[in-house]
Amino acid sequence: MTPVELAEGVRSNVARALVGMDSPVELLLVALLSEGHVLMEDVPGVGKTSLARALARSLDTPFSRIQFTPDLLPSDITGSYYFQQRASEWVFRSGPIFAGVLLADEINRAAPRTQSALLEAMQERQVTIEGETRVLPRPFIVMATQNPVELEGTFPLPEAQLDRFALQVSIGYPSEEHELEILLAHGAAGEPDLDAVATTAEVLEAVAVARSVTVERDVAGYIAALVRSTRNHTAVELGASPRAGLSLYRSAQSLAALRGREYVLPDDVKELAVPALAHRLVLDQEARLRGRRAPEVLAELLGRLEVPVEV
Repeated sequence: MTPVELAEGVRSNVARALVGMDSPVELLLVALLSEGHVLMEDVPGVGKTSLARALARSLDTPFSRIQFTPDLLPSDITGSYYFQQRASEWVFRSGPIFAGVLLADEINRAAPRTQSALLEAMQERQVTIEGETRVLPRPFIVMATQNPVELEGTFPLPEAQLDRFALQVSIGYPSEEHELEILLAHGAAGEPDLDAVATTAEVLEAVAVARSVTVERDVAGYIAALVRSTRNHTAVELGASPRAGLSLYRSAQSLAALRGREYVLPDDVKELAVPALAHRLVLDQEARLRGRRAPEVLAELLGRLEVPVEV
């Protein structure tokens, strides 16, 4: 299955359950094909959890959902050993992290110790339990949700955790037309059941195609220049890491593949700059007091950089 066919199938399938989600769905597919992870941060009730669940149902891969709470333990995520009396031996019971699609709902409600249980899994696609390393399945994507307006009982994600998310996605409130469609379509019946439109093998095939998309040297240089410029901006205390640059590179490949191209354009990089980099930047105190935000800083940097053109 080509990335374009995968995108068409997933979009039409998700549209049966959710209205006006084309842009967020495309970003989730970008993360899926680049084997990255997604942080969905938005106000309650706009469909973050429903979108993650709809994508998971569209793929014929194992799906797990973890409701993050303050009393959640790392072993509740990764799994643990228990003593089986009949066999007189310790047996491993795998946790929900052993899935193709993992929905970490309200991730910032768990304590930092529990949040850190995801670090190794998100970066290396493996978990180490009692000194034994266990490899996670492919594809493996974490879709985490968090509420940006409710602070009581939450633990802000540390920079090391944020840097593991390839993209941050915001859904926003629906338009007037879409809100009416939501009421008419789901007011009485609720969300329909969705069938899978792509197998695991087909997803991995699309991933391989995306990885083969050409990134010319000048476009790669454009990505590197953008990432490096975030470290020198006067309003930025902590700029983007090399991991961020690699994530943006792979995401641009995936976006090009989803749109049926075999090469990356500078416009792909521009379009993904905010979703890929904004959540990774830490602005200094003065900038925050003045109300500056990371997307504004990135827009300023993109305006300064020379865009490579084909000769």
